Amino acid sequence: MAEKTTILLIDDEEDFAYFVKLNLERTGRFSVETVSRGAEGARTARTIKPDLILLDLLMPDMDGTEVAEQLRESPATRDIPIVFLTALAQKAEVEASDGVIGGRNYIAKPVEPGELAQRIETLLGR
Repeated sequence: MAEKTTILLIDDEEDFAYFVKLNLERTGRFSVETVSRGAEGARTARTIKPDLILLDLLMPDMDGTEVAEQLRESPATRDIPIVFLTALAQKAEVEASDGVIGGRNYIAKPVEPGELAQRIETLLGR
């Protein structure tokens, strides 16, 4: 059996985080760790070194771009792929750009579970 892909989900919306975790883990291909604050997410990433980080853009303590900057500055996390989750962008805009806006990977909320799993595997080359 192949090793599961470890995902760190940093999102302050608990219902959304639970939905994503449940649906990704249900596939049997992913193990998902969730945290609800940006600073906690940066610390957790340095500890668990996930294969990929799903990062909400808007959070109460620090926004996703600030968290991403911290992750890029740390040798332990600088090479971990980050996908930004956003309800700000129009879903059509994100889809029209193949999920890449300004050199960053985005997924628009709400997200379909199958689409998210496929996107993660594509980004990781699996």
